[in-house]
Amino acid sequence: MTWPKAVQEIKYFCKADSTYQPALIYAPPNPNVKPPLLVCLHTWSFDYRQAGGETVYARWCVENDWLFIHPDFRGSNTTPQAMGSEYAVADIIDAVEYMTEHYPVDTKRIYLIGVSGGGHAALLMAGRAPDIWAGVSAWCGISDIKKWWKQNIKTGTGYENSIEASCGGKPDKDSSAAEECLRRSPKLYLRHAKSVNMDINAGVKDGRQGSVPFSQSLYAFNEVATNNNKLKESDIEAFYDDGKVPPHDDRNVSDFLYEEHTPLFVKTSLNVRVVIFDGSHEILHLPALNWLSQQRKGIPAIWTVEDPVLIEISDEEVQSGK
Repeated sequence: MTWPKAVQEIKYFCKADSTYQPALIYAPPNPNVKPPLLVCLHTWSFDYRQAGGETVYARWCVENDWLFIHPDFRGSNTTPQAMGSEYAVADIIDAVEYMTEHYPVDTKRIYLIGVSGGGHAALLMAGRAPDIWAGVSAWCGISDIKKWWKQNIKTGTGYENSIEASCGGKPDKDSSAAEECLRRSPKLYLRHAKSVNMDINAGVKDGRQGSVPFSQSLYAFNEVATNNNKLKESDIEAFYDDGKVPPHDDRNVSDFLYEEHTPLFVKTSLNVRVVIFDGSHEILHLPALNWLSQQRKGIPAIWTVEDPVLIEISDEEVQSGK
């Protein structure tokens, strides 16, 4: 998998520490109208050069005349400056600012997308900078880092080590490390994202055939949902532990875009939706990108995808979110 030839590497100024940080970008040549901007976030263990399913984001932008940026936001989540730090948050905001200063961006169509560690960052940025986004598509994301640390301790994936390295210790023994986990967790900020059109997705096998239990996505939904639409914690845990699907409403899913990854649980509350589909730790680019393309800042979420755009995606690209 390689990046399209039209994608180029740049460095942009980051105000948090007055450094220049790298990113990959694409800009359509001589656009007749202001194009949308797609901000794409790399996964947990990689950086802006990651060329897995991320290359699909770029191909989509090349084929549809969108602007594209793939920032580093301090690289893999193994250092204190990464993993949702104030530097990483500021870098993503500065990436948007760079694009709006250098290109004619349609500011009502600035979209954010990520899977796995990128899903964590997408959820985080929905709450940290809600005024920017017309739509946020988060796949297999982490909403509670301390809870995920505990889950990794049980499963022995190794991600617990990167959390400890980033947060400065074991959060069950070190109060400052526990506080860092909270400060870097989307759950602390998602209450600010109630006006953001947001689509949260996870595979029902994730956590067993993958590193992030899908319950993390359900808890993220609860932080944004209205009180009458929140899921009971007991229902979330029963769903994850025993496969007991809670009551839900599946009217708003374009099933054909999910193809064989059938949506098994769908819950919608105003501008946020959570979908648990038949799959594992992966992103389904077609429903993600087509849904984003419908959204406009300041307009309630549009859940029905009309006249979807199709692009070819390999199995390897779908499975690249690690």
